[in-house]
Amino acid sequence: MKTFELKYGCNPHQKPARIFMQDGSDLPIQILNGRPGYINFLDALNSFQLVREVRKTLNMPSATSFKHVSPTSAAVGLPLSDTLKKACFVDDMPGLDDSPLACAYARARGTDRMSSFGDWVALSDVCDAMTARLIKREVSDGIIAPGYTDEALEILKQKRKGGYNIVQIDPDYVPAATELKQVYGITFEQGRNDIALDESLLTNIVTKEKDLPEAAKRDLILSLITLKYTQSNSVCFAVDGQAIGVGAGQQSRVHCTRLAGSKADTWHLRQHEKVLALPFKEGLGRPDRDNVIDGYINGNEEDVCADGNWQKYFSRQPEPLTQEEKRAYLDQVDGVSLGSDAFFPFSDNIERARKSGVRYVAEPGGSIRDDAVIECCDKYHMTLAFTGTRLFHH
Repeated sequence: MKTFELKYGCNPHQKPARIFMQDGSDLPIQILNGRPGYINFLDALNSFQLVREVRKTLNMPSATSFKHVSPTSAAVGLPLSDTLKKACFVDDMPGLDDSPLACAYARARGTDRMSSFGDWVALSDVCDAMTARLIKREVSDGIIAPGYTDEALEILKQKRKGGYNIVQIDPDYVPAATELKQVYGITFEQGRNDIALDESLLTNIVTKEKDLPEAAKRDLILSLITLKYTQSNSVCFAVDGQAIGVGAGQQSRVHCTRLAGSKADTWHLRQHEKVLALPFKEGLGRPDRDNVIDGYINGNEEDVCADGNWQKYFSRQPEPLTQEEKRAYLDQVDGVSLGSDAFFPFSDNIERARKSGVRYVAEPGGSIRDDAVIECCDKYHMTLAFTGTRLFHH
């Protein structure tokens, strides 16, 4: 297939629209089901690069959940604890531990479930039946993977009344070294961002604390690769083989850190005993539960515990999760890794990161205030590595 005609571009009034190879060669993809759109393909092609790179670098199956050209999370295929399975709504899936790819997807989708509503999924490996069963019950626009087992394909084809978007990509496809982009009729050209993100970037440790365990190296690399395909400015919190908070597309670096930190805090608090014990009404849908849990944790627009509200969601009125309880729980969190796609210009980013349990940091360095950032890390006995590599993505 040399050209795929799209229904429209970013918006319905942007026509005509298509994808094609500029050199006239065949597209490296097959559309096995559905009719993906312009933004779907932007998500698909960015997300697959992410999981492919994680797979190559960490040698583990990887999955990511994408929305509007940025990941909500990315993860590798480590087993989930019983608590995490419950928090990710996968505790009812026997045999999950037998599929590392399904574990990676469960982690990625379970991190920021509100943001993942209507997402695009990317898998590094051939999609198996267990992973397909997890995907089938979530609200999702489509998936890209290097292949599908026959059983997995049949399961996925049942989504969205048979219209689920399923794309298969050639795992051996290598794009051209130079990439082009048009803005306002003007063509931009640049070398493709093919820099390798591995442990070699973590050797320049500039803090007094030099300890960097293997698990932290893994999480920092995962964080950096995630940032490589996230709209800038961006920072990423990661722990236990998954990105737990992505702050994307903010003009201020500290706003990125606050956004990502608040998402990481919500992920941790989803595992609080009060949250796990919420008495949901039978039949309440998964997206509704996501919204209620977020409201319960963060006290959003609706007080879900108030009279007149709790009856819509719960079989009995739950006790609120107090600010004191949340702070006490989060104060126990430690060992979190944080990556940044550009240098931290002020130490306020470190102050905020520490409130979310960050112990290990990787950022390019190069700010005139590097000394202040290092000093703040030293104050909290944090390990900071200067990577010397900026990772802007637009």
